[in-house]
Amino acid sequence: VSDLQEEGKNAINAPMNPSAVDIHPEDTLLEENEERTMIDPNSKEDPKFKELIKVLIDWINDVLVEERIIVKQLEEDLYDGQVLQKLLEKLADRKLNVAEVTQSEIGQKQKLQTVLEAVHDLLRPHGWTIKWNVDSIHGKNLISILHLLVALAMHFRAPIRLPEHVSIQVVVVRKREGLLQTTHVTEELTTTTDLEHITCFPYLAVEDVLIYYFFLPVKPERDAFDTLFDHAPDKLSVVKKSLITFVNKHLNKLNLEVTELETQFADGVYLVLLMGLLEDYFVPLHNFYLTPESFDQKVHNVSFAFELMQDGGLKKPKARPEDVVNLDLKSTLRVLYNLFTKYKNVE
Repeated sequence: VSDLQEEGKNAINAPMNPSAVDIHPEDTLLEENEERTMIDPNSKEDPKFKELIKVLIDWINDVLVEERIIVKQLEEDLYDGQVLQKLLEKLADRKLNVAEVTQSEIGQKQKLQTVLEAVHDLLRPHGWTIKWNVDSIHGKNLISILHLLVALAMHFRAPIRLPEHVSIQVVVVRKREGLLQTTHVTEELTTTTDLEHITCFPYLAVEDVLIYYFFLPVKPERDAFDTLFDHAPDKLSVVKKSLITFVNKHLNKLNLEVTELETQFADGVYLVLLMGLLEDYFVPLHNFYLTPESFDQKVHNVSFAFELMQDGGLKKPKARPEDVVNLDLKSTLRVLYNLFTKYKNVE
């Protein structure tokens, strides 16, 4: 074992390698032609990599809040299949035929096999490349776990914003002819969706363009509004004008008028009142803060408006209440556009 440890360290620290990597003893106990991967320590400190992990953990905990499940570390909490089972059941709204609790390694892998087969049945028809398996997930391979979670988040259009272009350096240790060899490869975890060709549809109405891209099966970290902001600001201004006309058509009934989408929906008051007007009911004033003073009160208002939207048959908004309160224009536009698509013909 000592010889193998020393051999592994020499291979890792050999000249021509970009950086030294500390490896565990078990990482050097390889069979001939067997290989093992590990994340370069420098990549673990990358802010975008840390952000990706945090966003995914927060998303899982948000989805499973009713299950009283709290994930703190992806490798330790997801490897046995229990959390992945609950996550998939919640996202896909289906029950998997697996044992609830499994302590043995065989039982855990059997559960993982069932869960991953269900995942693959969902993803493969949409062209996803499967970059994980039972052994890698159960072996607490963070790279595989991240690939799986990113794919699930994208497929189910999670209401999160994945950081774009997250790549990590991976050290691959392989044993050949009794010697350990190492190589460094770049592993891409997230990318971005190239929608620049939206400008190739000048003959489409703005509404048609947005509908086309909102329902296109693309990676959800970017959508039509990202593209409009980046590549078609002229169309964006038309969209804003249309949404202002739409909301004022109803808010004017209360002698209210919107001129700035960026700021006037940030406290959630207009959103709550707008939902009452669109659904034709009075919202009791004790349910929200009519003159919110703190950030938390504004978040409460926006969250309450989101609940009213879901009660009205809309899906949970992909924007976060905090983003709307923080004057994020894209988030506000996404929320208002969803209202527009359903209520545009409401008088």
